[in-house]
Amino acid sequence: MLSLSHPRPVPHGGNLGEAAARYGIPREEWIDLSTGINPQGYPVPPIDPQAWIRLPDDHDDLEAIAAEHYGAARALAVAGTQAAIRMLPGVLPKGRVGVGLLTYGEYAPAFERAGFPVSRFVTPELADIGQAGSFVLDPARPLPADLKHLILVNPNNPGAERFDAQQVMAWCEALAARGGTLVVDEAFIESMPDLSVARFANREGLIVLRSIGKFYGLAGARAGFVLAGARIDEAMRAARGPWSVSGPARVVVRAALLDTEWQAQTRNTLIASAERLAGLLRRHHAAVASTPLFSWVKTARAQSWQDGLARRGIWVRRFDVVPGIRLGLPADEPAWVRLEGALKSVQSEVQG
Repeated sequence: MLSLSHPRPVPHGGNLGEAAARYGIPREEWIDLSTGINPQGYPVPPIDPQAWIRLPDDHDDLEAIAAEHYGAARALAVAGTQAAIRMLPGVLPKGRVGVGLLTYGEYAPAFERAGFPVSRFVTPELADIGQAGSFVLDPARPLPADLKHLILVNPNNPGAERFDAQQVMAWCEALAARGGTLVVDEAFIESMPDLSVARFANREGLIVLRSIGKFYGLAGARAGFVLAGARIDEAMRAARGPWSVSGPARVVVRAALLDTEWQAQTRNTLIASAERLAGLLRRHHAAVASTPLFSWVKTARAQSWQDGLARRGIWVRRFDVVPGIRLGLPADEPAWVRLEGALKSVQSEVQG
């Protein structure tokens, strides 16, 4: 008999239906802070009805617009970063892959399923919690000799660690010298352009992934871009196949990438909101790190905090490998006020 084994799904934020069922609170009464998606997303323009009738045009100007926006030589449109992750093992030579112990959870399973040995790494701040076989990714230390590829999420999700472009490219050069590749996931970098290495993506040994879902608040469009050299671009283009990004999504993403005024205003708004969120959390926690789209709280009582907030209709993402919670930005002033009150109440419970 044929036996099919199915890997366990990776948990993600945005699972509000699960929270509503578990706590018996109707969905419309929740404040969902479980993702790092901009709650004030790009205003979707009117869409020509023909975009729903015609097949998507893979040869329109979307990829050229994206390449110019990111300062890259070329861009490959894909159905979100997730689609790119699934394709990566098929275009990279076999070898050991380094993936963060506390990072986006889809990378390690994708490479493990494809037969790549995977080593987990921690940053120096988390060196004390490294697991057996893990290594410390530290600019002061050389990369492990047997490491072929490295997956770097910058800024990291959920830990919010940031890696400057000069150091990122130093790791890239070290890997390229051994025939390896650095994959840089820049899903949350749009508000911090100085960190980006997209302009170097034509170099051998570097692949950069960019998302439309987070900064632009267009996660439902399922669109993103792969920035890479010609060889990798050609291989991933063949693996992607036709019509990966829908026609209506292409219309919206094109408008968002061209709207530089909205982008500038949104960067300022997100930075201010992130500072407000981090300040609010620091009144209740010492260990808070943040990006313009989310804050990370390292706490041994992560489960108590998630449960306490959930009982008050506020859903946040809990992590266990390094105990902590991640909170996205509230959408409006009533949500801010409600979050502040909930944090005070939960703190009393946790400390009581």
